[in-house]
Amino acid sequence: MNTCIVIGAGDCSVPDIQLQEGDFCIAVDGGYAYCKKFGIFPGLIVGDMDSLDGNLQEEVKKIEAYFPGKVIRLCPKKDDTDTLTALKIGMERGYRQFRIYGAMGGLIEHTIANIQCLIYLKNNGAKGSLLDEGVAISVLKEESVVFGKEREGYFSLFSLGEKAEGVTITGMKYPLDNALVTNGFPIGVSNEFIGKESRVSVKKGMLLLILSRR
Repeated sequence: MNTCIVIGAGDCSVPDIQLQEGDFCIAVDGGYAYCKKFGIFPGLIVGDMDSLDGNLQEEVKKIEAYFPGKVIRLCPKKDDTDTLTALKIGMERGYRQFRIYGAMGGLIEHTIANIQCLIYLKNNGAKGSLLDEGVAISVLKEESVVFGKEREGYFSLFSLGEKAEGVTITGMKYPLDNALVTNGFPIGVSNEFIGKESRVSVKKGMLLLILSRR
């Protein structure tokens, strides 16, 4: 399945961002600077351009002049965040798989907003992950995910609603069996992979999944 790569202006410490044939890249505002760093010419630049420095502002203006349609300027006063607008554009173009970089760190409210963008994708028939070096954040809704025995590191899950029912974890250091996970008790924090094939499932509700290496 082709992927929409969305690159924002938050922290981005990955050594590289790989695009495959058929993938589509959207730079979100100051995320264009990361595109420059990684040698990526995005298919689209979206944002109110408030996080671009002066030189890049001028460069984007030139792109706008020479490649009409490659830049979508947004009004600073709006309901959708720049990132959510980029995701909606990707969905309008038929993409249902999203990798989102530069979406964590900095202002905590921006990170929370980007987690809510993952919920938006999940509720609209798509899926995405927030990615940075050693961290991947995604959403699970009434489904299962399986990890191979080669997986290492830590795994945390949190209920994104008042409760998530029928949560089962197998093959990890701390198993759960058909458990109720609420948003008022962090029972799912800092589980560990132990060299076995593992599975996480939820029967009803939505979970935030965080994979990390420390």
